Amino acid sequence: MKSALHLWGRLAACGGLATRLFLPVALLAQTSEFIADPMPTASCHASTVVETRPGELMAAWFGGAAEGRPDVAIWGARRQGGRWQAPVELVREPNIATYNPVLFRSADGLLWLYYKFGPSPQTWTAGRLFSRDDGRTWSAPEHLPAGLYGPIRAKPLVLTNGVIVSGTSVESYSSWAAWVERSTDNGKTWKRYGPIAPPRPSGLPPGQTHGIIQPVVVEIRGKHLRFYARSTPTIARICVSDSYDAGISWTPARPTDLPNPNSGIDVVRLKDGRFVMVYNHTTEGRTPLNLAVSRDGEHWTQFHALETEPGQYSYPAMIQGADGSLHITYTWRRLHIKYVNWPLRNVPQ
Repeated sequence: MKSALHLWGRLAACGGLATRLFLPVALLAQTSEFIADPMPTASCHASTVVETRPGELMAAWFGGAAEGRPDVAIWGARRQGGRWQAPVELVREPNIATYNPVLFRSADGLLWLYYKFGPSPQTWTAGRLFSRDDGRTWSAPEHLPAGLYGPIRAKPLVLTNGVIVSGTSVESYSSWAAWVERSTDNGKTWKRYGPIAPPRPSGLPPGQTHGIIQPVVVEIRGKHLRFYARSTPTIARICVSDSYDAGISWTPARPTDLPNPNSGIDVVRLKDGRFVMVYNHTTEGRTPLNLAVSRDGEHWTQFHALETEPGQYSYPAMIQGADGSLHITYTWRRLHIKYVNWPLRNVPQ
């Protein structure tokens, strides 16, 4: 470590160091660790993370023999005193797989866990439960009406007035589309807005899937919201859509310059107004896993690669903590959920 830091100092002293120089996580991050080792299941995926109180976290994910198997349940772990506690099973549906947990806190103080269950993403149903004690105990699961999903993979945006703006999506045969579900009463009732999708190009083969899913919503300024979404290989770019009325109406989706390999992303608007994205900067595969920063939410600069080795590093979740640092979780080769704490000082201006 000493020699690596010495090399960094010599490089910096030479001047002209590009902001895209990627350094090992160990040099820059306060923490980089597996949430559990070993994991309680053979396979795991699709993590989510929330700060329950300053300096304390909770993460959740789905795990079992393999994605889609009937034994797949929702698992969670709490981080206190700088250590992850042993994972516990949070939700199991009888003889059917669960998917994509999402943790977030509504304005009334409840900690919510939304999830999906069913044979596949084309046929799943949504469920949810809540906690009044920061995830120590949970309510009984509630199954939502058909067609209502809640946050489909990434955390929703909770506006300062308490309105929840949740990115969701539907995966149908040959057609994917994003939707937005919006609640003005802390999740008691919802209204859906959409579909939101890029135009389907002519000449696609019959049955070729095209569209976007899994949007993550951020506030650009005031009532101007934007979502960033995963896209199919027919697009291969992260797509965006804008709302200028706090999430009621949305522009048609359009591709950005950022590549996407049909894999999940997450975006955070920092307290200082900048934006940070965690995503796979490639059109094929799920490595590398990258961090990028933007001042306007439109133009992005890569500044670090969390993972570069062969394998799958995917489905990241990211929040900004009370101390300003970034808390990031992601799938590590489907064998682990990895946690990284990224200090704010290491996000380039």
